[in-house]
Amino acid sequence: MLDPAAPQLVVNSRTLYFSWIPADPDAVAALVPPGLCPRPDHQVFLNQYIVEDETQTSGFGAYSLTYLGVSLLGVDAPGGLNPGGWWTTYVASSRRVRDYAAARGAPVLTGRTRIEVRGEALLSETDIGGTTLIRARCRVGETGHAISSGHHRYFTRRDGQLLSSVYPFVAEPVAPFEIESVEFLQPGHPMYALRPANPLTIGFGYYSPRSSFAYPGGLSVHPVVAAAAEPLRSTHQVPASLARSGLPSGS
Repeated sequence: MLDPAAPQLVVNSRTLYFSWIPADPDAVAALVPPGLCPRPDHQVFLNQYIVEDETQTSGFGAYSLTYLGVSLLGVDAPGGLNPGGWWTTYVASSRRVRDYAAARGAPVLTGRTRIEVRGEALLSETDIGGTTLIRARCRVGETGHAISSGHHRYFTRRDGQLLSSVYPFVAEPVAPFEIESVEFLQPGHPMYALRPANPLTIGFGYYSPRSSFAYPGGLSVHPVVAAAAEPLRSTHQVPASLARSGLPSGS
């Protein structure tokens, strides 16, 4: 088992990362623990990625992963451009990755993620127990010279404490990029509470054939205090108005 206190590096993963406005904001808000506050729009984020080969990681090996969560207010990542996020679901194909993440408080499940690109058509799916729970379809172009980089901040809970970690990333997004549909296929699964509203309203998003990031070595304990209300600010992430252009100003 990997030491959960040790940092880990992943390079050149194939990554689809985007957010939406949910169909049931109250159900989404109920998933956020005391001490954290969802954004006023209750934005939900999804990251699906594939690590093809063990040479792309410092210790994880090859694996696929999907995580979902709720974007938060008042706990931005360094630089103030990307909002912090509460992980609600963490679906990994590798037991090594699951054990490492669970020791950090991640809500781990066993499953697989697939991302297939044929011409301009991208299809991504997340399966648990052989059943597809999430399916997304996108239109994608080619990687150019644009680089998206910065930090994410994610929260987990372990032993009754909220934990915060900051994850640096560098990605090469494609252009153009358009999310066509997002389906949550199993109404009986708890993940269904995070499904998008109809019509689909995208907050930010990109697809990158080469996305690199690090799991930090340390976790910070986050004090459980009520988040102060403040106006919703725009973020560095790709807004819905840019989703078709594929020109993200951040991740």
